Amino acid sequence: MTLRQWAVVITVSIGAMLEVIDVSICNVALPHIQANLGATLAEAGWVVTGYAMASVVMIPLSEWLSARFGPRNYFVFCLAGFTASSVLCGLAPNLTVLVLARIAQGLLGGGLLPKAQAILFQVVPPALQAMAQGVFGVVVLAGPALGPTLGGFLTDGPGWRWIFFINLPFGILTVLLALMTLPPDPQPGSGPAGRDRRVDWIGILLLTAGLGSLQVVLEQGHQFDWFTNPGIVQLSLLAAVALPLFVRWELRSVAPAVDLRVLRHRSLAAGSLFSLVLGMGLYGTVFVVPIFAQTVLQFTATQTGLLMLPGALASAFTMVVLGRNANRCDPRLLIVIGAVAMVITMLQLATIGPDTGDQSLFWPLIFRGVTTVMMFLPLSLATLGPLPKADVGAGSGFFNLTRQLGGTFGIAVLTVVLDHQRAVHRSQLVQHLATTNPLVQQRVQALQLWLAQSGAGGDVHDQALQLLSQQVDRQAALLAYGDVFRLVALVFVLAIPLVALLGRPARA
Repeated sequence: MTLRQWAVVITVSIGAMLEVIDVSICNVALPHIQANLGATLAEAGWVVTGYAMASVVMIPLSEWLSARFGPRNYFVFCLAGFTASSVLCGLAPNLTVLVLARIAQGLLGGGLLPKAQAILFQVVPPALQAMAQGVFGVVVLAGPALGPTLGGFLTDGPGWRWIFFINLPFGILTVLLALMTLPPDPQPGSGPAGRDRRVDWIGILLLTAGLGSLQVVLEQGHQFDWFTNPGIVQLSLLAAVALPLFVRWELRSVAPAVDLRVLRHRSLAAGSLFSLVLGMGLYGTVFVVPIFAQTVLQFTATQTGLLMLPGALASAFTMVVLGRNANRCDPRLLIVIGAVAMVITMLQLATIGPDTGDQSLFWPLIFRGVTTVMMFLPLSLATLGPLPKADVGAGSGFFNLTRQLGGTFGIAVLTVVLDHQRAVHRSQLVQHLATTNPLVQQRVQALQLWLAQSGAGGDVHDQALQLLSQQVDRQAALLAYGDVFRLVALVFVLAIPLVALLGRPARA
Protein backbone atom coordinates (compact mmCIF):
# COMPACT_ATOMS: atom_id res chain seq x y z
CA MET A 1 0.00 0.00 0.00
CA THR A 2 1.40 3.40 -1.00
CA LEU A 3 1.93 6.25 1.45
CA ARG A 4 -0.99 8.17 -0.08
CA GLN A 5 -3.30 5.17 0.27
CA TRP A 6 -2.30 4.79 3.91
CA ALA A 7 -3.02 8.48 4.42
CA VAL A 8 -6.51 7.99 2.97
CA VAL A 9 -7.14 4.96 5.22
CA ILE A 10 -6.07 6.85 8.35
CA THR A 11 -8.03 9.96 7.40
CA VAL A 12 -11.37 8.27 6.76
CA SER A 13 -10.90 5.98 9.79
CA ILE A 14 -10.45 8.96 12.11
CA GLY A 15 -13.54 10.56 10.59
CA ALA A 16 -15.54 7.39 11.17
CA MET A 17 -14.14 7.11 14.71
CA LEU A 18 -15.55 10.51 15.66
CA GLU A 19 -19.06 9.44 14.61
CA VAL A 20 -18.95 5.95 16.16
CA ILE A 21 -17.65 7.07 19.55
CA ASP A 22 -20.26 9.83 19.80
CA VAL A 23 -23.02 7.21 19.51
CA SER A 24 -22.28 5.93 23.02
CA ILE A 25 -20.09 8.57 24.69
CA CYS A 26 -23.12 10.43 26.10
CA ASN A 27 -24.69 7.41 27.82
CA VAL A 28 -22.68 7.60 31.04
CA ALA A 29 -22.99 11.42 31.17
CA LEU A 30 -26.82 11.62 31.06
CA PRO A 31 -27.30 11.90 34.86
CA HIS A 32 -24.76 14.76 34.95
CA ILE A 33 -26.40 16.51 31.96
CA GLN A 34 -29.78 16.09 33.63
CA ALA A 35 -28.60 17.63 36.90
CA ASN A 36 -26.63 20.46 35.27
CA LEU A 37 -29.36 21.57 32.85
CA GLY A 38 -32.30 21.02 35.21
CA ALA A 39 -34.00 18.34 33.11
CA THR A 40 -35.67 15.04 33.86
CA LEU A 41 -33.92 11.82 32.86
CA ALA A 42 -36.54 11.26 30.15
CA GLU A 43 -35.82 14.71 28.70
CA ALA A 44 -32.07 14.14 28.89
CA GLY A 45 -32.56 10.89 26.98
CA TRP A 46 -33.32 12.93 23.87
CA VAL A 47 -29.63 13.86 23.79
CA VAL A 48 -29.01 10.24 22.71
CA THR A 49 -32.24 9.69 20.78
CA GLY A 50 -31.96 12.89 18.73
CA TYR A 51 -28.47 11.96 17.56
CA ALA A 52 -29.41 8.37 16.73
CA MET A 53 -32.58 9.40 14.86
CA ALA A 54 -30.77 11.97 12.70
CA SER A 55 -27.83 9.65 12.04
CA VAL A 56 -29.92 6.68 10.93
CA VAL A 57 -31.88 8.86 8.48
CA MET A 58 -28.71 10.21 6.85
CA ILE A 59 -26.89 6.90 6.39
CA PRO A 60 -28.94 5.73 3.35
CA LEU A 61 -28.95 9.25 1.89
CA SER A 62 -25.15 9.57 2.03
CA GLU A 63 -24.54 8.06 -1.41
CA TRP A 64 -27.10 10.33 -3.10
CA LEU A 65 -25.60 13.43 -1.46
CA SER A 66 -22.11 12.23 -2.32
CA ALA A 67 -23.07 11.76 -5.96
CA ARG A 68 -24.59 15.23 -6.18
CA PHE A 69 -21.81 17.16 -4.46
CA GLY A 70 -18.79 14.87 -4.84
CA PRO A 71 -17.40 12.28 -2.37
CA ARG A 72 -14.54 14.51 -1.22
CA ASN A 73 -16.70 17.63 -0.84
CA TYR A 74 -19.41 15.75 1.00
CA PHE A 75 -16.99 13.98 3.37
CA VAL A 76 -15.14 17.21 4.22
CA PHE A 77 -18.43 19.08 4.70
CA CYS A 78 -19.69 16.38 7.07
CA LEU A 79 -16.44 16.49 9.04
CA ALA A 80 -16.45 20.26 9.38
CA GLY A 81 -20.15 20.40 10.25
CA PHE A 82 -19.83 17.54 12.75
CA THR A 83 -16.95 19.33 14.48
CA ALA A 84 -18.80 22.66 14.60
CA SER A 85 -21.98 21.07 15.98
CA SER A 86 -19.88 19.25 18.61
CA VAL A 87 -18.61 22.59 19.86
CA LEU A 88 -22.18 23.90 19.93
CA CYS A 89 -23.19 20.86 22.04
CA GLY A 90 -20.47 21.68 24.53
CA LEU A 91 -21.53 25.32 24.72
CA ALA A 92 -25.28 24.60 24.98
CA PRO A 93 -26.85 26.76 27.71
CA ASN A 94 -29.96 24.59 28.03
CA LEU A 95 -31.36 21.22 27.04
CA THR A 96 -33.24 22.50 23.98
CA VAL A 97 -30.08 23.86 22.38
CA LEU A 98 -28.19 20.69 23.29
CA VAL A 99 -30.77 18.39 21.68
CA LEU A 100 -30.93 20.52 18.52
CA ALA A 101 -27.13 20.56 18.32
CA ARG A 102 -27.06 16.77 18.76
CA ILE A 103 -29.58 16.38 15.94
CA ALA A 104 -27.33 18.52 13.73
CA GLN A 105 -24.38 16.42 14.84
CA GLY A 106 -26.24 13.25 13.83
CA LEU A 107 -27.31 14.66 10.45
CA LEU A 108 -23.72 15.57 9.59
CA GLY A 109 -22.08 12.58 11.25
CA GLY A 110 -24.47 10.03 9.73
CA GLY A 111 -22.72 10.24 6.37
CA LEU A 112 -19.19 9.78 7.74
CA LEU A 113 -19.27 6.02 8.37
CA PRO A 114 -20.73 4.75 5.04
CA LYS A 115 -18.82 7.35 3.03
CA ALA A 116 -15.55 6.44 4.73
CA GLN A 117 -16.00 2.76 3.93
CA ALA A 118 -17.05 3.50 0.34
CA ILE A 119 -13.93 5.65 -0.17
CA LEU A 120 -11.74 2.77 1.00
CA PHE A 121 -13.29 0.36 -1.50
CA GLN A 122 -12.89 2.91 -4.29
CA VAL A 123 -9.30 4.03 -3.51
CA VAL A 124 -7.56 0.92 -2.17
CA PRO A 125 -6.86 -1.99 -4.61
CA PRO A 126 -8.81 -5.24 -3.99
CA ALA A 127 -5.66 -7.13 -2.98
CA LEU A 128 -5.12 -4.68 -0.10
CA GLN A 129 -8.74 -4.34 0.97
CA ALA A 130 -8.39 -6.71 3.94
CA MET A 131 -5.66 -4.57 5.48
CA ALA A 132 -7.53 -1.31 4.81
CA GLN A 133 -10.82 -2.68 6.13
CA GLY A 134 -8.92 -4.06 9.14
CA VAL A 135 -7.77 -0.58 10.14
CA PHE A 136 -11.26 0.77 9.49
CA GLY A 137 -12.82 -2.06 11.48
CA VAL A 138 -10.71 -1.28 14.54
CA VAL A 139 -12.48 2.07 14.69
CA VAL A 140 -15.99 0.72 14.13
CA LEU A 141 -15.71 -2.10 16.67
CA ALA A 142 -13.65 -0.38 19.35
CA GLY A 143 -15.71 2.82 19.21
CA PRO A 144 -18.87 1.52 21.00
CA ALA A 145 -16.73 0.19 23.87
CA LEU A 146 -14.34 3.15 24.03
CA GLY A 147 -17.22 5.64 24.04
CA PRO A 148 -18.42 4.85 27.60
CA THR A 149 -14.80 4.56 28.82
CA LEU A 150 -13.84 7.95 27.43
CA GLY A 151 -17.16 9.44 28.50
CA GLY A 152 -16.67 8.19 32.05
CA PHE A 153 -13.19 9.69 32.34
CA LEU A 154 -14.23 13.06 30.91
CA THR A 155 -17.47 13.25 32.90
CA ASP A 156 -15.80 12.38 36.21
CA GLY A 157 -12.86 14.69 35.35
CA PRO A 158 -13.22 18.04 33.55
CA GLY A 159 -17.00 17.67 33.14
CA TRP A 160 -19.61 16.41 30.69
CA ARG A 161 -19.14 19.29 28.21
CA TRP A 162 -15.71 17.93 27.35
CA ILE A 163 -17.22 14.81 25.78
CA PHE A 164 -18.11 17.23 22.95
CA PHE A 165 -15.14 19.62 23.08
CA ILE A 166 -12.72 16.70 22.60
CA ASN A 167 -13.96 16.39 19.00
CA LEU A 168 -12.58 19.83 18.10
CA PRO A 169 -8.83 19.06 17.68
CA PHE A 170 -9.49 15.70 16.01
CA GLY A 171 -12.12 17.23 13.73
CA ILE A 172 -9.83 20.05 12.56
CA LEU A 173 -6.96 17.60 12.02
CA THR A 174 -9.14 15.24 9.97
CA VAL A 175 -10.52 18.05 7.81
CA LEU A 176 -6.99 19.15 6.95
CA LEU A 177 -5.92 15.56 6.21
CA ALA A 178 -8.98 15.01 4.02
CA LEU A 179 -8.27 18.13 1.99
CA MET A 180 -4.68 16.99 1.43
CA THR A 181 -5.13 13.24 0.85
CA LEU A 182 -8.54 12.45 -0.65
CA PRO A 183 -8.63 12.26 -4.44
CA PRO A 184 -10.37 15.18 -6.20
CA ASP A 185 -14.02 14.77 -7.08
CA PRO A 186 -15.02 13.84 -10.64
CA GLN A 187 -16.51 16.44 -12.94
CA PRO A 188 -20.06 17.47 -12.00
CA GLY A 189 -22.65 15.42 -13.81
CA SER A 190 -20.56 12.25 -14.07
CA GLY A 191 -22.61 10.25 -11.59
CA PRO A 192 -26.21 9.05 -11.71
CA ALA A 193 -27.35 11.84 -9.41
CA GLY A 194 -25.31 14.33 -11.39
CA ARG A 195 -26.96 13.43 -14.67
CA ASP A 196 -30.44 13.94 -13.26
CA ARG A 197 -30.64 17.09 -11.13
CA ARG A 198 -34.15 16.38 -9.88
CA VAL A 199 -34.50 16.03 -6.12
CA ASP A 200 -36.56 13.12 -4.85
CA TRP A 201 -38.32 15.12 -2.13
CA ILE A 202 -41.10 12.56 -1.68
CA GLY A 203 -38.57 9.77 -1.16
CA ILE A 204 -36.58 11.86 1.32
CA LEU A 205 -39.77 12.78 3.21
CA LEU A 206 -40.95 9.15 3.42
CA LEU A 207 -37.49 7.98 4.49
CA THR A 208 -37.24 10.64 7.18
CA ALA A 209 -40.73 9.92 8.51
CA GLY A 210 -40.30 6.14 8.44
CA LEU A 211 -36.77 5.69 9.77
CA GLY A 212 -37.00 8.65 12.14
CA SER A 213 -40.21 7.35 13.71
CA LEU A 214 -38.84 3.80 13.96
CA GLN A 215 -35.67 5.03 15.64
CA VAL A 216 -37.61 7.07 18.22
CA VAL A 217 -39.86 4.09 18.98
CA LEU A 218 -36.88 1.80 19.50
CA GLU A 219 -34.95 4.35 21.57
CA GLN A 220 -37.80 5.71 23.70
CA GLY A 221 -40.36 2.88 23.68
CA HIS A 222 -39.15 1.21 26.86
CA GLN A 223 -39.09 4.47 28.78
CA PHE A 224 -42.72 5.22 27.88
CA ASP A 225 -43.97 1.64 28.42
CA TRP A 226 -44.22 0.91 24.70
CA PHE A 227 -47.70 0.67 23.22
CA THR A 228 -49.52 1.90 26.30
CA ASN A 229 -48.28 5.37 25.28
CA PRO A 230 -50.31 7.09 22.52
CA GLY A 231 -47.23 8.83 21.10
CA ILE A 232 -45.35 5.55 20.67
CA VAL A 233 -48.42 4.00 19.00
CA GLN A 234 -48.72 6.91 16.57
CA LEU A 235 -45.02 6.84 15.67
CA SER A 236 -45.19 3.07 15.16
CA LEU A 237 -48.12 3.45 12.77
CA LEU A 238 -46.28 6.22 10.92
CA ALA A 239 -43.22 4.00 10.49
CA ALA A 240 -45.38 1.04 9.41
CA VAL A 241 -47.00 3.16 6.69
CA ALA A 242 -44.07 5.34 5.58
CA LEU A 243 -41.41 2.65 5.15
CA PRO A 244 -43.39 0.39 2.73
CA LEU A 245 -44.45 3.49 0.78
CA PHE A 246 -40.81 4.58 0.65
CA VAL A 247 -39.73 1.23 -0.79
CA ARG A 248 -42.50 1.29 -3.39
CA TRP A 249 -41.75 4.89 -4.38
CA GLU A 250 -37.98 4.43 -4.66
CA LEU A 251 -38.31 1.30 -6.79
CA ARG A 252 -40.48 3.23 -9.27
CA SER A 253 -38.57 6.53 -9.19
CA VAL A 254 -36.39 7.49 -12.16
CA ALA A 255 -33.96 9.40 -9.92
CA PRO A 256 -34.37 7.85 -6.43
CA ALA A 257 -32.77 9.41 -3.36
CA VAL A 258 -31.88 5.88 -2.22
CA ASP A 259 -31.16 3.32 -4.93
CA LEU A 260 -32.87 0.20 -3.55
CA ARG A 261 -32.09 -1.65 -6.77
CA VAL A 262 -28.58 -2.24 -5.44
CA LEU A 263 -30.10 -4.99 -3.29
CA ARG A 264 -30.27 -7.11 -6.44
CA HIS A 265 -26.75 -8.20 -5.47
CA ARG A 266 -27.20 -11.36 -3.43
CA SER A 267 -24.11 -10.78 -1.32
CA LEU A 268 -25.33 -7.34 -0.26
CA ALA A 269 -28.82 -8.53 0.65
CA ALA A 270 -27.52 -11.47 2.71
CA GLY A 271 -24.69 -9.46 4.25
CA SER A 272 -27.06 -6.70 5.30
CA LEU A 273 -29.33 -9.22 7.05
CA PHE A 274 -26.35 -10.72 8.85
CA SER A 275 -25.24 -7.18 9.71
CA LEU A 276 -28.51 -6.72 11.61
CA VAL A 277 -27.55 -9.66 13.82
CA LEU A 278 -23.98 -8.42 14.16
CA GLY A 279 -25.29 -5.02 15.25
CA MET A 280 -27.34 -6.72 17.93
CA GLY A 281 -24.31 -8.66 19.14
CA LEU A 282 -22.02 -5.63 19.00
CA TYR A 283 -24.19 -2.82 20.39
CA GLY A 284 -26.67 -4.94 22.35
CA THR A 285 -24.11 -6.68 24.53
CA VAL A 286 -22.11 -3.47 24.93
CA PHE A 287 -25.37 -2.00 26.29
CA VAL A 288 -26.32 -4.92 28.56
CA VAL A 289 -22.94 -5.55 30.23
CA PRO A 290 -22.53 -1.97 31.56
CA ILE A 291 -26.07 -2.09 32.98
CA PHE A 292 -25.19 -5.35 34.73
CA ALA A 293 -21.96 -3.85 36.07
CA GLN A 294 -23.65 -0.70 37.41
CA THR A 295 -26.87 -2.20 38.79
CA VAL A 296 -25.66 -5.58 40.08
CA LEU A 297 -21.94 -5.05 40.71
CA GLN A 298 -22.44 -1.39 41.76
CA PHE A 299 -19.64 -0.11 39.50
CA THR A 300 -19.08 3.60 38.88
CA ALA A 301 -19.10 5.01 35.33
CA THR A 302 -15.28 4.96 35.21
CA GLN A 303 -15.07 1.40 36.55
CA THR A 304 -17.64 0.28 34.00
CA GLY A 305 -15.65 1.89 31.21
CA LEU A 306 -12.47 0.17 32.37
CA LEU A 307 -14.33 -3.15 32.44
CA MET A 308 -15.12 -2.75 28.73
CA LEU A 309 -11.66 -1.52 27.74
CA PRO A 310 -9.81 -4.90 27.48
CA GLY A 311 -12.43 -6.19 25.05
CA ALA A 312 -11.99 -3.09 22.88
CA LEU A 313 -8.21 -3.53 22.89
CA ALA A 314 -8.65 -7.22 22.01
CA SER A 315 -10.83 -6.16 19.06
CA ALA A 316 -8.17 -3.75 17.85
CA PHE A 317 -5.36 -6.31 18.13
CA THR A 318 -7.37 -9.05 16.39
CA MET A 319 -8.37 -6.66 13.62
CA VAL A 320 -4.74 -5.80 12.89
CA VAL A 321 -3.70 -9.46 12.80
CA LEU A 322 -6.69 -10.55 10.75
CA GLY A 323 -6.31 -7.63 8.36
CA ARG A 324 -2.88 -8.92 7.36
CA ASN A 325 -4.08 -12.47 6.75
CA ALA A 326 -7.76 -12.24 5.76
CA ASN A 327 -7.01 -12.68 2.04
CA ARG A 328 -5.50 -16.09 2.66
CA CYS A 329 -8.79 -17.84 3.33
CA ASP A 330 -12.45 -17.66 2.38
CA PRO A 331 -14.10 -14.88 4.43
CA ARG A 332 -17.27 -16.94 4.68
CA LEU A 333 -15.39 -19.58 6.68
CA LEU A 334 -14.11 -16.92 9.07
CA ILE A 335 -17.64 -15.58 9.55
CA VAL A 336 -18.95 -19.05 10.47
CA ILE A 337 -16.06 -19.62 12.91
CA GLY A 338 -16.65 -16.20 14.45
CA ALA A 339 -20.41 -16.80 14.78
CA VAL A 340 -19.88 -20.18 16.46
CA ALA A 341 -17.30 -18.64 18.80
CA MET A 342 -19.72 -15.83 19.61
CA VAL A 343 -22.40 -18.39 20.50
CA ILE A 344 -19.97 -20.11 22.88
CA THR A 345 -19.00 -16.75 24.41
CA MET A 346 -22.62 -15.74 24.97
CA LEU A 347 -23.35 -19.10 26.61
CA GLN A 348 -20.35 -18.55 28.85
CA LEU A 349 -21.65 -15.12 29.85
CA ALA A 350 -25.03 -16.72 30.55
CA THR A 351 -23.49 -18.65 33.48
CA ILE A 352 -23.13 -15.50 35.60
CA GLY A 353 -24.08 -16.04 39.23
CA PRO A 354 -24.13 -14.29 42.62
CA ASP A 355 -20.34 -14.41 42.88
CA THR A 356 -19.73 -12.97 39.40
CA GLY A 357 -17.32 -10.03 39.43
CA ASP A 358 -15.15 -8.14 37.02
CA GLN A 359 -12.60 -10.98 36.94
CA SER A 360 -15.32 -13.43 35.91
CA LEU A 361 -16.29 -11.15 33.02
CA PHE A 362 -12.74 -10.40 31.85
CA TRP A 363 -12.16 -13.35 29.50
CA PRO A 364 -15.71 -13.58 28.12
CA LEU A 365 -15.52 -9.89 27.16
CA ILE A 366 -12.10 -10.47 25.59
CA PHE A 367 -13.51 -13.35 23.55
CA ARG A 368 -16.53 -11.23 22.56
CA GLY A 369 -14.17 -8.61 21.17
CA VAL A 370 -12.17 -11.20 19.25
CA THR A 371 -15.16 -13.07 17.81
CA THR A 372 -16.87 -9.86 16.73
CA VAL A 373 -13.81 -8.98 14.65
CA MET A 374 -13.79 -12.47 13.13
CA MET A 375 -17.22 -11.68 11.73
CA PHE A 376 -17.03 -7.95 11.01
CA LEU A 377 -13.99 -7.78 8.76
CA PRO A 378 -14.80 -10.85 6.60
CA LEU A 379 -18.45 -9.75 6.43
CA SER A 380 -17.44 -6.35 5.03
CA LEU A 381 -15.25 -8.04 2.42
CA ALA A 382 -17.82 -10.70 1.48
CA THR A 383 -20.71 -8.20 1.34
CA LEU A 384 -19.14 -5.21 -0.44
CA GLY A 385 -16.12 -6.80 -2.12
CA PRO A 386 -18.08 -8.54 -4.92
CA LEU A 387 -20.02 -5.36 -5.84
CA PRO A 388 -19.15 -3.26 -8.88
CA LYS A 389 -17.41 -0.05 -7.88
CA ALA A 390 -20.40 1.99 -9.05
CA ASP A 391 -22.61 0.26 -6.46
CA VAL A 392 -20.18 0.24 -3.53
CA GLY A 393 -21.33 3.62 -2.18
CA ALA A 394 -25.02 2.70 -2.03
CA GLY A 395 -24.11 -0.79 -0.79
CA SER A 396 -21.99 0.63 2.02
CA GLY A 397 -24.90 2.82 3.07
CA PHE A 398 -27.23 -0.18 3.39
CA PHE A 399 -24.59 -2.26 5.12
CA ASN A 400 -23.92 0.37 7.78
CA LEU A 401 -27.61 1.20 8.15
CA THR A 402 -28.53 -2.39 8.94
CA ARG A 403 -25.78 -2.65 11.55
CA GLN A 404 -26.98 0.60 13.16
CA LEU A 405 -30.61 -0.52 13.13
CA GLY A 406 -29.56 -3.95 14.39
CA GLY A 407 -27.90 -2.31 17.36
CA THR A 408 -30.92 -0.13 18.14
CA PHE A 409 -33.37 -2.99 17.61
CA GLY A 410 -31.16 -5.29 19.68
CA ILE A 411 -31.01 -2.86 22.59
CA ALA A 412 -34.80 -2.43 22.53
CA VAL A 413 -35.47 -6.18 22.39
CA LEU A 414 -32.88 -7.07 25.02
CA THR A 415 -34.24 -4.40 27.36
CA VAL A 416 -37.78 -5.78 27.04
CA VAL A 417 -36.58 -9.36 27.51
CA LEU A 418 -34.48 -8.35 30.52
CA ASP A 419 -37.40 -6.65 32.29
CA HIS A 420 -39.86 -9.43 31.43
CA GLN A 421 -37.58 -12.25 32.51
CA ARG A 422 -36.63 -10.43 35.70
CA ALA A 423 -40.32 -10.29 36.64
CA VAL A 424 -40.85 -13.94 35.65
CA HIS A 425 -37.90 -15.20 37.68
CA ARG A 426 -38.86 -13.10 40.69
CA SER A 427 -42.35 -14.56 40.60
CA GLN A 428 -40.92 -18.09 40.41
CA LEU A 429 -38.46 -17.48 43.24
CA VAL A 430 -41.07 -15.93 45.52
CA GLN A 431 -43.24 -19.05 45.17
CA HIS A 432 -40.55 -20.97 47.06
CA LEU A 433 -40.25 -18.39 49.87
CA ALA A 434 -43.36 -19.08 51.93
CA THR A 435 -42.97 -17.87 55.51
CA THR A 436 -43.92 -21.38 56.70
CA ASN A 437 -40.89 -22.86 54.96
CA PRO A 438 -38.29 -23.84 57.62
CA LEU A 439 -35.39 -22.83 55.38
CA VAL A 440 -36.92 -19.39 54.85
CA GLN A 441 -37.45 -19.01 58.59
CA GLN A 442 -33.80 -19.92 59.24
CA ARG A 443 -32.66 -17.38 56.65
CA VAL A 444 -34.80 -14.61 58.17
CA GLN A 445 -33.53 -15.44 61.66
CA ALA A 446 -29.92 -15.31 60.45
CA LEU A 447 -30.54 -11.92 58.87
CA GLN A 448 -32.21 -10.67 62.05
CA LEU A 449 -29.20 -11.77 64.09
CA TRP A 450 -26.82 -10.05 61.67
CA LEU A 451 -28.84 -6.82 61.80
CA ALA A 452 -28.97 -6.89 65.61
CA GLN A 453 -25.21 -7.42 65.82
CA SER A 454 -24.72 -4.54 63.34
CA GLY A 455 -26.60 -2.20 65.66
CA ALA A 456 -29.65 -1.75 63.44
CA GLY A 457 -32.57 0.00 65.11
CA GLY A 458 -36.29 -0.47 64.60
CA ASP A 459 -38.06 -3.68 63.66
CA VAL A 460 -35.26 -6.05 62.61
CA HIS A 461 -37.81 -8.59 61.39
CA ASP A 462 -39.17 -6.21 58.74
CA GLN A 463 -35.64 -5.17 57.81
CA ALA A 464 -34.66 -8.83 57.45
CA LEU A 465 -37.59 -9.40 55.10
CA GLN A 466 -36.53 -6.36 53.05
CA LEU A 467 -32.98 -7.72 52.77
CA LEU A 468 -34.36 -11.08 51.69
CA SER A 469 -36.49 -9.34 49.06
CA GLN A 470 -33.40 -7.51 47.76
CA GLN A 471 -31.53 -10.80 47.51
CA VAL A 472 -34.42 -12.26 45.53
CA ASP A 473 -34.35 -9.23 43.20
CA ARG A 474 -30.62 -9.70 42.64
CA GLN A 475 -30.99 -13.40 41.91
CA ALA A 476 -33.89 -12.73 39.53
CA ALA A 477 -31.77 -10.12 37.73
CA LEU A 478 -28.88 -12.57 37.36
CA LEU A 479 -31.17 -15.22 35.86
CA ALA A 480 -32.66 -12.61 33.50
CA TYR A 481 -29.21 -11.54 32.27
CA GLY A 482 -28.44 -15.19 31.58
CA ASP A 483 -31.61 -15.43 29.47
CA VAL A 484 -30.58 -12.33 27.49
CA PHE A 485 -27.17 -13.77 26.62
CA ARG A 486 -28.74 -17.07 25.59
CA LEU A 487 -31.13 -15.17 23.30
CA VAL A 488 -28.19 -13.45 21.58
CA ALA A 489 -26.55 -16.85 21.12
CA LEU A 490 -29.73 -18.24 19.53
CA VAL A 491 -30.00 -15.32 17.10
CA PHE A 492 -26.44 -15.92 15.88
CA VAL A 493 -27.16 -19.63 15.39
CA LEU A 494 -30.19 -18.76 13.23
CA ALA A 495 -28.13 -16.27 11.18
CA ILE A 496 -25.34 -18.68 10.22
CA PRO A 497 -27.18 -20.08 7.10
CA LEU A 498 -27.08 -16.55 5.57
CA VAL A 499 -23.33 -16.99 5.09
CA ALA A 500 -24.01 -19.42 2.23
CA LEU A 501 -25.45 -16.51 0.19
CA LEU A 502 -22.37 -14.28 0.54
CA GLY A 503 -19.76 -13.93 -2.19
CA ARG A 504 -15.96 -13.77 -2.32
CA PRO A 505 -14.27 -10.42 -2.89
CA ALA A 506 -12.07 -9.85 -5.91
CA ARG A 507 -8.37 -10.57 -5.39
CA ALA A 508 -6.82 -8.36 -7.99
